Amino acid sequence: MKQYKKDQHFLIDKRILKRIVEYGRVNSSDTVLEIGAGCGNLTGELAEKAGKVIAVEIDAELAAGLSGWKNVEVIVGDALKIEFPPFDKVISNLPYSISSPVTFKLLNHKFDLGILMYQYEYAKRMVALPGNKDYGRLSIAVQYHADVEIMETVPPGAFSTPPEVRSAIVEVIPRSPPYKVKDEDFFMRFITAAFSQRRKKLRNAILNNAALLGIEDIKEALKKLPGELIEKRAEVLSPEELAGLSDILSHDAV
Repeated sequence: MKQYKKDQHFLIDKRILKRIVEYGRVNSSDTVLEIGAGCGNLTGELAEKAGKVIAVEIDAELAAGLSGWKNVEVIVGDALKIEFPPFDKVISNLPYSISSPVTFKLLNHKFDLGILMYQYEYAKRMVALPGNKDYGRLSIAVQYHADVEIMETVPPGAFSTPPEVRSAIVEVIPRSPPYKVKDEDFFMRFITAAFSQRRKKLRNAILNNAALLGIEDIKEALKKLPGELIEKRAEVLSPEELAGLSDILSHDAV
């Protein structure tokens, strides 16, 4: 019997599979992208409701078993390397090892709705708000692009080859950013720096990450920032407050 990779956890609970499709409000006008189709348990549920399913699977042997539905297009390849065809919704039990890169790749595409399975700990970080211990770079980066909500948690026993942790189904609804930043690339570097030392005040986190930020005279740049904000830890500041600080510092970046 073929041994599959450690992060290939096939969802087998029929009730949860059907609820995922219900969360996605899938209908015959939808083109649904599924990443990591595996043995097709979710693919079949989607095919019953969607106009078209685009099933991406890196394992050629597994992909060969996905040909039983007329409205399913199978793409054999690495989801991080291929170019996604146009789609309306993305509904997937994602391979957990690529959760972060595939999420941000998706957020660079136009789509209406995502229903995605993640490790529960990762999902908590996606939806966390300021002041929560899970709030950080991931929370801000995801919520900059989309509204996110945990729909339900999923126990390990719902999978064949149960994962060692709980999972969560997350709704992702893309939208325009709720605030503006002058330099998005710099902002992402800035929040990486801000949360790199969570127990330190923001002033120290910025000082210790001058190279990441590309700022030569970091002490001089710090003088331009509001003292009442940089004396706090990043985890208590709102995304808008951090964006304002980023905009000030971006003028000094090389």
